[in-house]
Amino acid sequence: MIWNQTYYLFGQGLTLSVVLASLPVLALLILLGFMRKPAWVAGLIGLTVTLLLATLAYRMPVKVAISAAANGVAFGFLPISWIVFWAIVLFRVTVETGHFEVIKDSLGRLTPDPRLQALLIAFAFGGFLEGAAGFGTPVAIASTMLIGLGFTAFSASAICLLANTAPVAFGSIGIPVVTLAGTTGLPLDQLSAAVGRICTPMSLLIPVYLIAAMGGFGSLSGIWVPTLIAGGTFAVIQLLVSVYLGPHLTDILAAIITLAALIIWLRSHKTNNEEIASTAGPWTRFTHTHADGSSTGRDGKNPSTHSLGKILYAWLPYALLVLCVLLWGWLPFQALLNKTDVMIHWPYLDNVVQRMPPIVPAPMPYHAIYRLSWLSASGTACMVATMLSALCLRMKLRDFVRIIGKTIDQLKLPTITVTSVIALAFVMNYCGATATLGLAFSATGRAFPFFSALLGWIGVFLTGSDTSANALFGNLQVVTANRLGFDPVLMAAANSSGGVMGKMISLQSIAIAAAATGLTQSEQAKLFRFTLKHSVFLAGIVGLIALLYTYVIHF
Repeated sequence: MIWNQTYYLFGQGLTLSVVLASLPVLALLILLGFMRKPAWVAGLIGLTVTLLLATLAYRMPVKVAISAAANGVAFGFLPISWIVFWAIVLFRVTVETGHFEVIKDSLGRLTPDPRLQALLIAFAFGGFLEGAAGFGTPVAIASTMLIGLGFTAFSASAICLLANTAPVAFGSIGIPVVTLAGTTGLPLDQLSAAVGRICTPMSLLIPVYLIAAMGGFGSLSGIWVPTLIAGGTFAVIQLLVSVYLGPHLTDILAAIITLAALIIWLRSHKTNNEEIASTAGPWTRFTHTHADGSSTGRDGKNPSTHSLGKILYAWLPYALLVLCVLLWGWLPFQALLNKTDVMIHWPYLDNVVQRMPPIVPAPMPYHAIYRLSWLSASGTACMVATMLSALCLRMKLRDFVRIIGKTIDQLKLPTITVTSVIALAFVMNYCGATATLGLAFSATGRAFPFFSALLGWIGVFLTGSDTSANALFGNLQVVTANRLGFDPVLMAAANSSGGVMGKMISLQSIAIAAAATGLTQSEQAKLFRFTLKHSVFLAGIVGLIALLYTYVIHF
């Protein structure tokens, strides 16, 4: 049986269809932003609304709709929840063995300034994790590290979500851009360069924006130079690599060089503790300066001086994580691991749904192949790093098992959130609701370059992934660009670049942050409201950049 998608409901025009297709999105916004419901409750209710929309309005067979939801649930477990689980276990191993105190002291010696710690960990190190692994890894790892340094659960989550924007378009060894090229048939090198050119101004802006958003513009006092070094270094390297080398190493090289630049600056400049206390804002813990110039943390203890060997030993878990992530991304080893993948043609869904014009040039089967990547998944790399860390740090087996049990208990509700929201996105994709929303944006005429970025933003909000948003809307961007006379490469790139600003408001990302930091239910709703306004504003800037490149600056 083949079921053909339809994008205009009940024989009516686009307006009514868009209103109905927006119901799942509106349900999530109202439940989280206004009714302040827990994320897992919002996810389940949103999924219910989507299933009703698919079966009653789009006339999708019930069996096919349920199968699409089940496919989303499977993807939510592996690879998404798998990454979060082992990221938290890794952090707990460092805490239980007492080595995170050494890590905290080493960073405190490098800089006691929480603003600069946020740039080092959330922006630079998080950018590396995004480029190497993606799929929630930077938020999970970086937020737990900030928590260990004394940041509040809310501030750690907000900082990491805001920081995890600049690198997303080239995350996971450039997978979003590679997917965009495969979906649209456009040249990979041209897409990489176009995405890089759009993202470069945003990468320059994000560090400044991050600090100002958390503590006000006054919190930038005294750290303008390192903040601009972080943004400028990342932006320049991101541009050069994306234009001349392609998408695969863009984030990794940009993040490593940014880390090095920040460390060099911090080692050559002393921190003014009084400046920290007066300008850093209320979003993290502060140091207290004594009369003799020494400083103490929030717990009142002086940072200890450790030998270089002890510091390196404490950082070993994260060094192992970096090595494992790089090894898993190394193409020869990746090809070996991929041989163990199990390709599942999802029952009652694969090639059962047929996409129709104008979303695609001609009727085309909608594939639904679930890749059971039990060895090649990024989460498995994190698992190996965690197990090696437990061995190297001489953790007892019973303590390691106890940590795993605690983490399972901690992740019960966040996992429900992740799986339900991804199931919601899968149902919207396969029933045609997401395409209906896309058609509304494509009807904006000469303003389409601006809305092209917002279309990618909505795609990432719904799916939690820039890769998925590119697969979903990439071809629609090309079809619309050709119809309206715009550059298809630029419009496809705007989809990917605008999409990164939707990452911070996707329930998947909110759930990952909540799981990693232990956010309360009320704090999750507060976090969504906080990130929503910044997400809309930044997506609008990307849209303006797309307009600028369309009508003013040409490459």
